[in-house]
Formats: sequence, structure tokens, C-alpha cells
Amino acid sequence: MRDIELAEAGRHICVVTTACIPWLTGTAVNPTLRAAFLSHCTKLQVTLIVPWLAISDQATVFAGKCTFSQPHEQEECIREWVHRRVGFRPKFRVTFYMGRYDRRLLGIFPVGDVTSCVPAHQADIAVLEEPEHLCWYHCGQRWTEKFSHVVGVMHTNYQELGLRNAGPMGPLVWTASHVFNQTVCAIHTHKIIKLSDAVQHLPRQTTCNVHGVAPGFLQAGSQVLKLAEAGKPRFSKGAYALGKMVYGKGWDELVDLLARDSRGAKALTDVEVDCYGFGEAQPRLQQRAERDHLRLNFQGAIDHMSPQIHPYQVFVNCSTSDVVATTSLEALALGKWVVCAEHPCNQFVSGFPTCLVFRSLQDFQRLLQHALTHEPPALSAEQLRELGWEAATERLLSAAQVMPQQRPGRLIRFGQSSLWCLYRWFLGVELFRILVCAGNCTARAPANMLTWDPNHVSKSLCPAATCAAARSKRLRAQLSCLWQACQGSVHIRIGIPHQQGLSWLALSPDHVDAVGGWPHQSIPALL
Repeated sequence: MRDIELAEAGRHICVVTTACIPWLTGTAVNPTLRAAFLSHCTKLQVTLIVPWLAISDQATVFAGKCTFSQPHEQEECIREWVHRRVGFRPKFRVTFYMGRYDRRLLGIFPVGDVTSCVPAHQADIAVLEEPEHLCWYHCGQRWTEKFSHVVGVMHTNYQELGLRNAGPMGPLVWTASHVFNQTVCAIHTHKIIKLSDAVQHLPRQTTCNVHGVAPGFLQAGSQVLKLAEAGKPRFSKGAYALGKMVYGKGWDELVDLLARDSRGAKALTDVEVDCYGFGEAQPRLQQRAERDHLRLNFQGAIDHMSPQIHPYQVFVNCSTSDVVATTSLEALALGKWVVCAEHPCNQFVSGFPTCLVFRSLQDFQRLLQHALTHEPPALSAEQLRELGWEAATERLLSAAQVMPQQRPGRLIRFGQSSLWCLYRWFLGVELFRILVCAGNCTARAPANMLTWDPNHVSKSLCPAATCAAARSKRLRAQLSCLWQACQGSVHIRIGIPHQQGLSWLALSPDHVDAVGGWPHQSIPALL
């Protein structure tokens, strides 16, 4: 691998992500702002590569059931959102690849080879936002073969999410996630940037927060400081929490910390916290708050930049499943106290004087009471700059360099190439793709993105049960060998999950036949 100056004028850089505005999730917001500031602060030629969803998936993912019939309509939405957020018109190009929203895994996955979206003359530097997510089901060209330099930015702690959400299967999901993440990152990247050490150890890694906050937050924070200069109180409200109300995002921990009474300490039933957000956990959280007589006011979803947030003095974030909490960075920029748990995901924010880190229940109660009764100190100009996207862009370009000691030797490169051949071969088998939840006929991109719908794939074009047996002689031979090894006495039935339930496949040496589908609730999981 040759030495590369990433910020050299005129070079092409592609920022590839797994989500897209107007979905206001971190993996849409931060890569979009990264592309905007790379094009604004450097002389690089920047392309933002985002998923295009079928209309049915758009209605599920985008707030207010917002939909777009043409990619240029969504591109205009992206550009307008960036302009409102940062105050300048972005100069990046936007390219769409076909994606599908998986309602079980709650994420967007590519359909076909994303590398084919990039012309050969632009295949220079790639920043893969969530490289593991992008490459779990990737069986096209290897990213490091098409691009001169590939950087992966790790956004999500999938191991922790799997451990929390998979129930009894959590340890198995944790192990599988660890192995697959290691594999695809080693194969497809030259350098991995972890936003914090909440993420597992990965090859050629460095830990550096390369996220920032939009200028609007810093401007709002400076307006609050002007109130103090005029002799007016900066804040008129107490504490608030904000985020998606789903399991693992700190809401249950917040209720526990407010309600628990440890070693005689009084539970904080007299502390009022306004809760902003929406999600499937909200009804349960409201019931818990009422049962424990907590003063939690559920206000619905809101943009963190809304003027309604400005009067609050304290932001409470109890989540320990994040890699870096963007909302905590934004609250610091707004000039508020941030009360958060001691955890690797809070390593960056804990270095600021307005961040109060608790290690126990007693710490939480003491620090929250302190934050509610004392105004936060003002941050210095240098500290505020560290929160912005200009500094984050500089950190990215520095951290993306591969150190000499991180360059793999010839034997390791050969091993990674061999592993990729094997991995790609398995992912080219339709039956295997179905078994690992990659979806029906997703190995190749559809001929027409505008008409393709993952929920209505024609059975005549892509029968999920017979695709592998009818089209792959190699797979038929494997099934025959398996059948012969069992001496014909064992009938093999495989449960394949899909969006409508679970289908069962009965395997024989001569055919693969779908024998019915039932909802998950009516049969034991995976028999």
C-alpha cells in the first residue's frame, strides 16, 4: 500500500452510508454532514452515496410517511436539509444505490454491488460509514480492490445491541457479530476508525471521534451566553432527555436511577424530567413512571435544535449502548450540563468541564441535584471548536492515514484474499443468503430502481425456495452429498425467516420444496 495524502486537491472521496435524510438517524445525519464539510473545508471532490428505498419502505422509515417518486426529489430534500442545518449549500454529488429496509433487523441493507455505483475514474478514496453493516451481505467487487484507500467509520455497537435484544440467543448473536465484523472489516478496509472504545477490537484500528455538531447548535449556545452578559438568567427550565424511545437507548436506566432507593438515599421522585422522543418503548416507560410516581413528562419527538430545547439547563443521557452520543455533543454545544454514565461511549464528552460523569446511583443523584442548582460554566473558544465539524473533518483526515506498523504483510494479505473468495462464494448462493436474512434476490441490483419492491418480488422471477436448487448445479451437488451421507434416512427441514413469518424448506437430493409459511408466534423459533 503506497503512502497517500488524503486531502490532496482534486482527489475524489466517496462517503457511503446505510441511511439517508429525511430519516433523522445518526447514520444518515452524521455522514451527510461529513460529506458537506469535506466539500466545504477541503478541495476534495466529494460524492455522497446513499440508499434509495422502494415507496413501501420509504413510508415505513421516513417520518410523516414522507415518500419520493424520483431520486432527484430526495436529493433536493437532502440539500435543503443540509442548508438549513449548516447555513451553506453543499457542493457534493449525490448517488443512490438500491436498498431495502429489513423490519426484523431494523436497518437498511444494499441490494446488489454498491461499488458498481462509482465510475472507475472516481474510485479513489472511500469512507464506509458502518463498514460491517454495508459488507455483511456484499458479494460484489472487493472495496479495497476498486478504491485506492478505504476507511471504515464504526457507528454502532452491534454486539451490545445483539446481546440486549436477542434474548436467550444473545451470547450466540454477540459471538457471530464479533466474528463477522472482524472478517468483513479486514477484507474491505485499509483503516478502521472507532468513534470510541465501546466498539470491539478490529484490524488496523484507531480510536478517534470524527463526529461534530452543526453550526446551529454552537450559534444557539452563543445566544444563550449573551443573556448572561446582559444580566439575565441563561436557563428557565430544569432537566430533559431526548432520543428514540426504544430498548437499549438509556430510557429504562433513567427510570431505574430516578426510582431506586439505595442505602437509604431518597428516590428522586421530586425531580421533573421532560422526555422528548417517540418509539415502541414509550407506553411501557409511561406505565413505569406512573407506577413509581416519577415526574417524567413525555413530550413527543422534537428536533434537538428546536428553540423549545434552549431554556433547559441539564441534559440527561443514561445510554450505554451508543458508540458516541451525538445528542450529548449537541447539548454541550448548547451550553448545558450533560449528566452521563461512565462508559467508553462517553469518553470524548467527559473531557469537557460541563460534563458530569456518574459511576453509581449515589453519584447520579448528587450530580443531577448539583446540575439543577448551579449554572454550567461557559466553554472556551477552543473547546467549542473541538465540538464543530471543521475540527471533526481535520481529525478524520488525520486518523484515516495508515501507519507503517499497521500495514499487513504479504501472508496476511494472501489470507484475506482467500477468505474473501470463500466468503463471496457462500454469499453468491441464494439459499445461503436467505438463511442469513439477506433477502430474496438481493445479490444483484434490479434493472430499474424505481419499480423494484422487495415486498413484491415476483415468484416467477425469483422463487425463494427453488432458486438455489434450480439455478445452482453446485448447490444441488452439495445437497445430494448431504443426503447420501445421511443414507437417505433423514429428512432435512430448514426454517427461513422472512417479513411475513417463517417458511419451512424440505430438502431432498432432487428438489428443494417450500412447504408452507406460518407466523413466528405459532411455531417454536427455529424448531
